[in-house]
Amino acid sequence: MQKASVAHLAAASRQEAIAANDIQLLVLDIDGTIAGESNQIRPPVLQAIEAARAKGVRVAIATGRMYRSALRFHQAIASDLPLCAYQGALIKDPATQNVLRHLPVSRQLASQLLDYFEQSELRNLLSVHFYINDQLYVRELTEETKLYAQRSNIEPIAVGDLRNALGEEPTKVLALSDDSDLIARLHGSLQQQYTPAELYLTTSVATFFEAANPLVNKGTAVRYLAEEILGLQPSNVMTVGDNFNDVEMLAYAGIGVAMGNAPEKVQHFADWVAPSVEQDGVAAAIEEFILSQ
Repeated sequence: MQKASVAHLAAASRQEAIAANDIQLLVLDIDGTIAGESNQIRPPVLQAIEAARAKGVRVAIATGRMYRSALRFHQAIASDLPLCAYQGALIKDPATQNVLRHLPVSRQLASQLLDYFEQSELRNLLSVHFYINDQLYVRELTEETKLYAQRSNIEPIAVGDLRNALGEEPTKVLALSDDSDLIARLHGSLQQQYTPAELYLTTSVATFFEAANPLVNKGTAVRYLAEEILGLQPSNVMTVGDNFNDVEMLAYAGIGVAMGNAPEKVQHFADWVAPSVEQDGVAAAIEEFILSQ
């Protein structure tokens, strides 16, 4: 379901689109959306989020990050809603510690993916991550994994053969490489091998390939928050994201906003393109669609 960008609509049509939406829920991605190079939320964005909350808008996080890595952002925006982590594979309420949804990857499929990643031509080019019980398991501590762990503020667990960690089903499987072309080829190849009914495959940044349960994506996570928890309709929802793993939630929401740093193909799914994360694009989007109404 692809939307035309509001940037290309006439002003009158844009105002009609805005007027038709009574935004009561704002859902935000983290990396590339509310957090840029600093790995922090800049004051103008925090102030805009607080102003939206003061108008009665509920605010939530939907991220590919681990729950434990995303929690400080959830707390920084003072969200009182469940946190959607791992592309929505885990939805957990920090206030009660209740897990509302957990949709893992089967052990069989995780093992198949590992076999693929460990082919001789790929083994030394990829860092493979298994996420189990909100812990990160890796074969070894590569430089890519160390940088990832530093940004995520987590401690990876090196286990050698990752099959040793498959006593339980992983919430998500990730393969990363600093070669974005390799990740793109990997994504394309695995899309040929697995149907959407078997695995949800996406890239959250150009160097991260991610695999999750086929029922998982940020769109279904946002729908759960909006419809099951708050009793809202898509027209009451605004989402903001910057990458391919955000496409489903941009398409679901009454107003889907892509960041200016988002790939052009992602921007095509949005109703409006905000300035980049380093230009406080989320603050501009909140001003445009919530505070000015």
